Amino acid sequence: MDCLFCKIIKGEIPSFTIYEDEQVKVFLDINPNTNGHALIVPKKHIVTINDVDEELAKHIIKVEKIIYHKLKEKLHIEGLTICQNNELGQDIKHYHVHMIPRYQDDNWKMQFNQESLKEPEEVFKQITTK
Repeated sequence: MDCLFCKIIKGEIPSFTIYEDEQVKVFLDINPNTNGHALIVPKKHIVTINDVDEELAKHIIKVEKIIYHKLKEKLHIEGLTICQNNELGQDIKHYHVHMIPRYQDDNWKMQFNQESLKEPEEVFKQITTK
């Protein structure tokens, strides 16, 4: 398999690992949005959220809490954005969770094309119509 994250998990590519257990490896993103931007990566190769079983999902949330406390204690973060991409926007096709520390002066913003957005009522109807 030619997966970048699988190679990092196997130790074939070095990483700045800040946490590891039998199910996941957490390492710093090499293209961070802010200082301390980390990725939680399952050791088992899975691609999207549809491939994550309930046990692994619970474990990832547990690890999110561990990392959050570590970032608060060590980097004195003021907030945390947690996100996960599937398919479009997923650069590495191996499920992973971004933990992006927030700081008062980070100026990090997720910006989207506001002109392409529909009214919430229209989107609601699309989602709920049978």
